[in-house]
Amino acid sequence: MNKLLTAILVTIVTTGLLITGCAGDSESSVATVGKPAPNFELQNLDGQSISLSSLKGKPVLVNFWATWCTPCVSEMPYLQEIHEDWSDRGLMVLAINIGDSASEAEQFLQEHNLSLPVLLDTKKVIAPKYGIRYIPTTFFIDKDGIVRNKIIGAFPDKEAIESRLGDIVP
Repeated sequence: MNKLLTAILVTIVTTGLLITGCAGDSESSVATVGKPAPNFELQNLDGQSISLSSLKGKPVLVNFWATWCTPCVSEMPYLQEIHEDWSDRGLMVLAINIGDSASEAEQFLQEHNLSLPVLLDTKKVIAPKYGIRYIPTTFFIDKDGIVRNKIIGAFPDKEAIESRLGDIVP
């Protein structure tokens, strides 16, 4: 009986992590659907600074993630596909890594054959502005800088992401 109970408990906990993502640090939510997205300026892996305000006029998908987060890892190939398939329609995909060093993020990208744009929130300054409590968390921001959707947890496939892009990509 104890083995069965243990197996059930492990299944429930594992399913909960896969559905909701990995817990992160944060306070109450600041980025709100229907409101302007908080501006940020972060460096990419080449050391270039990129700000959200510099992308005004373009729809932006912002995904908060970390290399240690299993649900984040599982959805990365789908984000890569979206980056490849939708960038010609003006969509900017920005994967904001929380807490990892540049070398850790770079190694992760190489190991997983990924080339999507990654920004580094190494000191965890931007994540609180977006109210990040769990990762992955993804924001869909329209060309006017308004948050149109917020999804907590990993996407199960590319189609799940695409179904929400209609809110921000004309």
